[in-house]
Amino acid sequence: MKKRIYLIVLLVNVAAMAQTQDTTTTFKKRVLENTEVDFLFSYYKQDGLHSPVAGGIGSEKLTDIASNIVVAVPLNDDDVLTFDVGISAYTSASSSNINPFNATGASGSGQSTGPYGTPWQASSGASGNDELASIVTNYSHSSDNRNTIWSADVSFSNEYDYTSVGFGGGLTKLFNEKNTEIGLKVNAYLDQWRPIYPTELHEYSLYGSNFQNQGYFFGVTIMDQNGNTSNGYLPSAFTTYNTKNRNSYSASLSFSQILSKRIQMSVFMDVLKQEGLLATPYQRVYFADKSNYYIGQAQYIPVYETAENKGVYRLADDIERLPNTRFKVPIGARINFYINEFIVAKTYYRYYEDNWGIQAHTASLELPIKLGEKFTVYPMYRYYVQTASDYFAPFEKHISTEKYYTSDYDLSAFNASQYGFGVSYLDILLGSKIWKFGLKNIDFRYNHYARNDGLNANIVSLGIKFIMQ
Repeated sequence: MKKRIYLIVLLVNVAAMAQTQDTTTTFKKRVLENTEVDFLFSYYKQDGLHSPVAGGIGSEKLTDIASNIVVAVPLNDDDVLTFDVGISAYTSASSSNINPFNATGASGSGQSTGPYGTPWQASSGASGNDELASIVTNYSHSSDNRNTIWSADVSFSNEYDYTSVGFGGGLTKLFNEKNTEIGLKVNAYLDQWRPIYPTELHEYSLYGSNFQNQGYFFGVTIMDQNGNTSNGYLPSAFTTYNTKNRNSYSASLSFSQILSKRIQMSVFMDVLKQEGLLATPYQRVYFADKSNYYIGQAQYIPVYETAENKGVYRLADDIERLPNTRFKVPIGARINFYINEFIVAKTYYRYYEDNWGIQAHTASLELPIKLGEKFTVYPMYRYYVQTASDYFAPFEKHISTEKYYTSDYDLSAFNASQYGFGVSYLDILLGSKIWKFGLKNIDFRYNHYARNDGLNANIVSLGIKFIMQ
């Protein structure tokens, strides 16, 4: 009998302790339940007729294939560590013409049938392709009530002529039962150029005014506008860059608010400063007040600025020159409208201005449409328009007395449209598995980009997310 009484007392005490513990402990949901792995792939292909390497004319054919693996690891209930490793490889007709001369050096015979090239075709030079490798590591911490989130990140990327090291941090605060959110983020990127110059200017920097009798161009015929042999080419405006750093600093402020059950809005503002070598060292410039000189086949000189040119290349007067500081200020807003359980309208607008004279407007609309529990399709459209930089002029429109000059059409006045669609598959129950990973979602997107200056591009992307179980 005593044993039964002791057992009852013990059970009552345990129940009381459990009840007391339940009233003093608050359940805290993990920020990230399981390790997530994203596999991202994209294919980009473009064509155009304003190559910046050729001074504003020529083929802009380019293909780029990129892939990323993003791994998010929960360290505990509050902290998440994310690794983003990426690699991309491109081929570019424009970049290949840093050295446009198909021969691997002078012909050695002194004949004009030696090296030749054209801005309208890719050269066989090594600069026509490159690889970019990058890694970004991010650490984030959420407070117990999930109303405060801070993060820090470091990044590194490298390609043949450029290296970037970055670091930054952010703070997000949620208020009003998480209906209001304010975010602040700062970043710095400390980059380093390894400048590559157009072949003719590189040789001039090595040998000076006597470069035609030495090095790459020894024994090569240089022609004037009429196709006659000439020794007059002297790009005296060209000097190599002393500065090789490019540093970028940015601060972003955002505000998000749920206005009603159907409407959410957010606004943002960025302030960006760049300093150092902001021009691209291998982009040629041609002056209207300088004589023209060529290497290649004389019969193509009269059609040099058209795709009929199959075999002559004009020698540069100088390379792109731009100020060593730049300030950028974009301001924008997003408004999402919940129309019904099947359709949401996502709108976006951004105004941009910088101290190089560019003003730009961007507007976009995306309409996710749910097709059942697992599939969503979303048509999208984006419009962009900008004014020209103070330092831009088309091919052979700059004059040699100017301080800054570029013929890169990314700094010209243009407008562009981008339209496409996406399809998303969500596996709520993670029914599909590969080893220990359950499939969470698949996202596919296609976009076509068209600029009124003749540049067109197609972009295909695929993302697959898995959760480790």
